[in-house]
Amino acid sequence: MEAVELRVGFVGAGRMAGGLARGLLRAGKVPASSILASAPSDRNLDAWRESGCRTTHCNLEVLQESTLVFLATKPHVLPGVLQEIRPAVGPHHVVVSLVAGVTLQALQRLLPAGTKVLRLMPNLPCVVQAGAMVFARGSGAGDGDATLLKDLLSSCGLCEEVPESYINIHTGLSGSGVAYGAAKMMLETGEHPAKLRADVCTPGGTTIHALHQLEKGALRATVMNAVEAATNRASEVAED
Repeated sequence: MEAVELRVGFVGAGRMAGGLARGLLRAGKVPASSILASAPSDRNLDAWRESGCRTTHCNLEVLQESTLVFLATKPHVLPGVLQEIRPAVGPHHVVVSLVAGVTLQALQRLLPAGTKVLRLMPNLPCVVQAGAMVFARGSGAGDGDATLLKDLLSSCGLCEEVPESYINIHTGLSGSGVAYGAAKMMLETGEHPAKLRADVCTPGGTTIHALHQLEKGALRATVMNAVEAATNRASEVAED
């Protein structure tokens, strides 16, 4: 399927959906005019319009206009949304859920029998094309659907198919695994963390912007503590 033909819809337009859409746009995989996002109010939709995407308040319109549909609502809202869109879901749709904690079994129960459903767990670094995503497919989704998703999202970072049971583990690991990788590099190279940071950050590039966001929050101290603990432990192991 050519990227030009692919029409991508988002039901729900919050941070995760926005991050994924920006990753796709930045990689040039899908033109903004082929993306349609829905949300109940304009609060989240303004940013989508600024990117050139189309927006609507009608979830059904997303189904009518798109072939690949990402579900990105809050978990408690999803059953009602699925009930609403169910009549519009057809065999040509590939439905990808980003909703945490909702199983493929639950999705398949609430959508028409045989619907091509996949469950994706991205993480926010997708925006800077350094995401680590895993997805699992439901019984209706074939190899072609998995390949389509993988090809599309490989531009946003690592994207691998896994058994569904891995998805919850990934949720916990994807955020912190990055820090542990950095600790390993620090130990192997013996370089100061600031030097490593300078090496991976292009001036004015995406990584430095991401780090700036981390430093604004309290995460920096937590990650530093974790890295320090890992470093100390590694030193102890080396001395044993």
